[in-house]
Amino acid sequence: MSKVKVAAFTVSLDGFGAGPRQNLQHPLGVRGEELHAWFVDTDVFKKMNEQSEGAHGIDNDFAAQSRDNVGAWILGRNMFGPVRGPWKDESWKGWWGENPPYHTPVFVLTHHARAPLTMDGGTTFYFVTDGIESALQKAKAAAKGKDVRIGGGVATIRQYLTAGQIDEIHLAMSPIFLGEGEHLFAGLNLHALGFTSIKTVASEKATHVLIKKG
Repeated sequence: MSKVKVAAFTVSLDGFGAGPRQNLQHPLGVRGEELHAWFVDTDVFKKMNEQSEGAHGIDNDFAAQSRDNVGAWILGRNMFGPVRGPWKDESWKGWWGENPPYHTPVFVLTHHARAPLTMDGGTTFYFVTDGIESALQKAKAAAKGKDVRIGGGVATIRQYLTAGQIDEIHLAMSPIFLGEGEHLFAGLNLHALGFTSIKTVASEKATHVLIKKG
């Protein structure tokens, strides 16, 4: 059965999923890249970026599992890039170069219309202007029975949590304090939303927590 899931999403010990003041120099916000030390050394990450073999083990296993059975993604506009307001042109094509790591349809939430963007490797970005429910409906249709992965950022995950649309969450808890930025769970009652923590696995660089609904 297909699921709507969040996977391999990293948060700091104090609950922040991104640093403040995202811009071209800080795609994940100031100090945001520190969250992902567990991921960047894995073999999964290295192969995504056409680098030499990376580390295997717990972190790599979770990184690989996060990509299993994903048929479509949903991203907030900030995850696609730092451009704000109406699209002045179509020169910005994402952070990832000509071959983004998604290899599926990707639905980007935005208030400003833009034509679909087809990239190498099977990724096509579709820009959805009529809300999260529409994006999810389109993503489920495109996934053809596979899972839909909510890739972030924080605000997008919070919207889908509040709407009761997420079935499963895999968090990688990074052992750092950001102190500021975008807080993932502030004001949300995950217990009331029906979530239970079902599995916790620690590596040297992160604690992986699997949370399911129902």
